[in-house]
Amino acid sequence: MILRPGDRAPDFCVPDQFGSTLHLAEALRQSAVILVFFPFAFSPVCGDEVRALEDVRQSLATESAPVEIIAMSVDSKYTLAAWSQAREIGIDLGSDFWPHGEVARSYGVFDADHGVAERGVFVISQTGTIVSSRQVARTETRDFTADVAQARALSR
Repeated sequence: MILRPGDRAPDFCVPDQFGSTLHLAEALRQSAVILVFFPFAFSPVCGDEVRALEDVRQSLATESAPVEIIAMSVDSKYTLAAWSQAREIGIDLGSDFWPHGEVARSYGVFDADHGVAERGVFVISQTGTIVSSRQVARTETRDFTADVAQARALSR
């Protein structure tokens, strides 16, 4: 079951596409976090979503209210690196590859039958509390406008 508002966000440390480690607790020291799970790199809907998140990242970079965006899938860090380079993506892409889907499981958005993360999105306050959570069908493209607005409000 997907984690709900008011739940504590499970901490994680995963590799990113740049060869660094993404640590939720560290990110939360700087700002609120929008955590976005997606099924696969190099797939059409995921590509559209990550492109939209990259556009959001670029617009947030010019604002005074910091917000961190972390997108995560069960793809390997090498796959995410190739995808990031091919799509010119600068947002942090976390690899939940091994143990396979452990982070997605902890947030309640892992599809064990297919071995992928579902399309879950979580807005997490700097205190580590989930402020909003939602999940959509794997074929549905998400609009992140409300998530960004919530995260901005938390970071002011």
